[in-house]
Amino acid sequence: MTTDTDFAAALQHKIDFKTKPLGSLGRIEDLATVMATVQGTLSPRMDGCELTIFAADHGIAAEGVSKFPQEVTRQMVLNYLAGGAGANAFARAVGARMKVVDAGIAGEPFGLEGLIERRIGAGTKSFLHEPAMSAEDCARALEEGRKLGAESPADAVAYGEMGIANTASAAALGHKLTGVGLDILVGRGTGLDDDGLTHKRQVLERAAARTADLGPQEALAQYGGFEIAMMAGAMIGAAEAKKVIIVDGFIATSAALAAARIVPATRAAMVFSHRSEEQGHGALLDALGAEPLLRLGLRLGEGTGALLAWPLLKAAGEMLNTMASFDDAGVTGPQ
Repeated sequence: MTTDTDFAAALQHKIDFKTKPLGSLGRIEDLATVMATVQGTLSPRMDGCELTIFAADHGIAAEGVSKFPQEVTRQMVLNYLAGGAGANAFARAVGARMKVVDAGIAGEPFGLEGLIERRIGAGTKSFLHEPAMSAEDCARALEEGRKLGAESPADAVAYGEMGIANTASAAALGHKLTGVGLDILVGRGTGLDDDGLTHKRQVLERAAARTADLGPQEALAQYGGFEIAMMAGAMIGAAEAKKVIIVDGFIATSAALAAARIVPATRAAMVFSHRSEEQGHGALLDALGAEPLLRLGLRLGEGTGALLAWPLLKAAGEMLNTMASFDDAGVTGPQ
């Protein structure tokens, strides 16, 4: 019987005896290790990537914590469906498939072809005064996401989000999951000025004081968004289905943190695409023990950073599967 230790040793040997100096491909070798371990094979497939954008609205937007009005969530969903957003452009550039999920946008259902309807409600409640969602709705969002993550045909999955005020939700959730102060986690989001940032931090301090210690699923229900909870569920389902999860920026990382706390085995399937310019992202990455691949000054969300990391995973797969070993190539190895 092959043990995990045997597999790890065989994988490291395969990587080390490619025609290159030991360790000379750096993080690409790390990516190859993750994808082989997730799929449980020394010859993993890394042929396709799929981006899923989860969209939902947040009751906390009513407290003036975002520079943009809530109707932008709905407008941006139409932009995704028309192919006009940054995520669409990047998906085309790297050859990734893309789909959009209504996890709980304010107003009536769209009823549009091409939009996946998984609505939990017409936006969350304001978590300044009460839980963002019920425990039952949180469980339902997690389960709907888990099914979507498991059903994807792709070898690698990326998740993006759209929801006005969701940096506020991610900051509050991250605070409850890690204990890191809101002075560190609360950032400018869509571009708040200094007064707006101060107001946002004050609102979240008051909201955080409403509850004491919480478990990860309780924290999601109290402070999360429907799209964040559904994304966390999708990560759990994708990991269970042996897919590599490419984690995007601040909001996606808050979902990743929740997923890893709810089902710890999910963490091993994650690679972290980039460190965003949103103030609190570094603290959430640290809580996950994560070292991102890129730092490009991004702060858009939508899964854009995750898409830019996809070619690196594809390259790692090619290295592991098609790069010759010293013996294959008749090249003298290290002495």
